[in-house]
Amino acid sequence: MMTFIFFGKYTMEGLKAMSAERTEDAVDAIEKCGGQVEAMYAVLGPYDLVLVLSFPSTEDAMKCSVFLARMTGIAFTSAPAVTVEQFDQMMSET
Repeated sequence: MMTFIFFGKYTMEGLKAMSAERTEDAVDAIEKCGGQVEAMYAVLGPYDLVLVLSFPSTEDAMKCSVFLARMTGIAFTSAPAVTVEQFDQMMSET
């Protein structure tokens, strides 16, 4: 599984439907896309949410990002991530 960070920004539409039930529905949707939720955070700053998710492939992560945006009204930016240990290993091979 590959790790992805999803950065979420509420839209006005997304704010109107905010609820614990929608969060549960989003977790279910992530799992249906083949993903796993590692962590979910509400944050202050340029983004409102940070999700740490695992997916089998980049394609699965991309599909899920669009699906979640349509479902929740939250605009997501996503990025692949590796641990610092993995990064150090990759850099030692170059």
